[in-house]
Amino acid sequence: MPQPILSGAFSTPQSRSDTQTETALRRASQQLEAQFLAEMLKSTGLEGSEGAFGGGSGEEQFQSFLRDAQADRMVQAGGIGLAEHIFQALTRRAQ
Repeated sequence: MPQPILSGAFSTPQSRSDTQTETALRRASQQLEAQFLAEMLKSTGLEGSEGAFGGGSGEEQFQSFLRDAQADRMVQAGGIGLAEHIFQALTRRAQ
């Protein structure tokens, strides 16, 4: 089961160093951007490419894994800048 995006991101200052908190917030921001991009990719309609995986119900079931991997790669390549905005907002809120 996937971990919640913000699990542990807002623990008390005594329990985490600033670097650990920053790392957790950045990771949460990137995960949120990846989920956003995956939903955007889902809406593009590109999933129905004929013969990409051979078709059938198996292709339908596993397309989400490909879409999620593509979204993760997009974020790692710089994404659309959403993660940085989210990170800045979370950082301000954590302070």
